[in-house]
Amino acid sequence: MNNTYYPGGPLYSVTPNQSEAPSISVPYEQSYIENILRLNKGKKVTIYASYADSREWKDRIFKGIIEESGRDHIILSDPTTGKWFLIIMIYVDYIEFDEKINYSKDFIPNN
Repeated sequence: MNNTYYPGGPLYSVTPNQSEAPSISVPYEQSYIENILRLNKGKKVTIYASYADSREWKDRIFKGIIEESGRDHIILSDPTTGKWFLIIMIYVDYIEFDEKINYSKDFIPNN
């Protein structure tokens, strides 16, 4: 056992012997939010976001068309105002779609 200390007291960590670790088969899945959003590119959505440390932007609602999506962001365009939004994913609470969501748990993006 490796005994490591930090300011609050001892922290114990054990490194398992890989020959003793059980072999677990996990099904392949790529149903990450960014991939679900990529499958729904071009659809109209409402994104609810919270900015806990902001007095002016505590809670925000963004409406628009999904233009792009990445691991940490969503890009929306609002055709009624002409504005574009880059929304950081950590602030997103949830997303509403105005139509059926395209979904595939085996989606592999084409980069």
